[in-house]
Amino acid sequence: MSLKDIGIEIGFLVSGLFGAILMVSKTSAHNIRQTILSIIGGMASANYLTPVVVEMVNLGNTKLQNGLAFVIGFIGLKLVEIVSENLISKIDTKLEKDGSVSKRNSKPSNRSKR
Repeated sequence: MSLKDIGIEIGFLVSGLFGAILMVSKTSAHNIRQTILSIIGGMASANYLTPVVVEMVNLGNTKLQNGLAFVIGFIGLKLVEIVSENLISKIDTKLEKDGSVSKRNSKPSNRSKR
């Protein structure tokens, strides 16, 4: 079993690692736990989001892909938040177009007052 079999792309992971280290050094994290989690989060973001973005923008050059992985590792969890918000928005829009009711942002109409 190789790392690619479990979804790990070494080039993206290493590029994301350097981006995450740069971000952590920029924010001067003093908490070792927060530093380690930020680095892991940046690496994971680069590993799993870079292929998605590469596919979206049809980016074929490996050097550009690794550069993108570095940037994704640098901005890490903020990019995860942006992508997930956009994805949720698209799903909600699709559900609304299909006639399904989206209850994600709706408030209950029969709240009892205390």
